[in-house]
Amino acid sequence: MFVYLCLTNFSRMQDCKLIQLPKIVDNRGNLSFIESNKHIPFDIKRVYWIYDVPGGEFRGSHAFKEQNEFIIALSGSFDVHIDDGKQKTVFSLNRSYYGLYIPAGYWRQIENFSTNSLALVLSSTNFSEKDYIRNYEEFLKTKQA
Repeated sequence: MFVYLCLTNFSRMQDCKLIQLPKIVDNRGNLSFIESNKHIPFDIKRVYWIYDVPGGEFRGSHAFKEQNEFIIALSGSFDVHIDDGKQKTVFSLNRSYYGLYIPAGYWRQIENFSTNSLALVLSSTNFSEKDYIRNYEEFLKTKQA
């Protein structure tokens, strides 16, 4: 099943979506894949992964001004907490053929990593420290503007 997104207003919580990726089932092992602007609504500029997270630790705790992300649990499981400044929600990721699309402008934190979990993150921009909002109070101020 392919899920296509048409996002025009990035200020609504429902713009953060779980997207089911193609899954080719085979007795020798399954295969899934992602294509820019087909399965996810952006060009992939950067890919990184998070692994070996000690028990009780979390990652993230920031928002982006421009960057869109797509997060996949390639192995294991973890929770992604999303905050738009007014509303909060949690997405639990534990299947390698589902990913979470997060547009720019949302605070995110990833936690509850299971043993040997592996989070793959696809980004719409190259790394730029200037794109990060790392202070929650500053984030809330941007939402009031």
